[in-house]
Amino acid sequence: MRRAEGFSLIELLIVVAIILIIAALAVPNYLHSRIAANESSAVASVRAINTAQIAFNSSFPTVGYASALSNLAGTCTGSTIPTSASACLIDSVLGAGIKNGYSFTVTGSFSGYSSWTNPVSVNLTGVRSFCSTADAIVRSNSASLSTCAGTEGPLQ
Repeated sequence: MRRAEGFSLIELLIVVAIILIIAALAVPNYLHSRIAANESSAVASVRAINTAQIAFNSSFPTVGYASALSNLAGTCTGSTIPTSASACLIDSVLGAGIKNGYSFTVTGSFSGYSSWTNPVSVNLTGVRSFCSTADAIVRSNSASLSTCAGTEGPLQ
């Protein structure tokens, strides 16, 4: 009798089971890493909005602060002059309102502004919301935000 070459069905099933166990352990860590990266990006974007609002107020003192993200964004080239409707202070992705799993909103007036961001899918793209007012302190909240009062806890 000749012995058959190759693997038996039992050996293949054991290998597949080991791979599934390793994948089951790795996926939650991957999701947690992605959420942490999205939250870091959201905080950096809120800080970029703070910087853009200060620059907008300095560039257009008769207008005050930008009332929408679209006012801070724009596609300015060498020959295009920034205006209060399209100041070219933030990138067009952030200016569209959604970036790296977070949605961004800005309100502004002559005397101040507030900006806030919420995860698009809670527990999938992020778990915390972030906001900032004219004091430029980034704040966080575990609940979804519909405005930024400036009383939320500071980012830790």
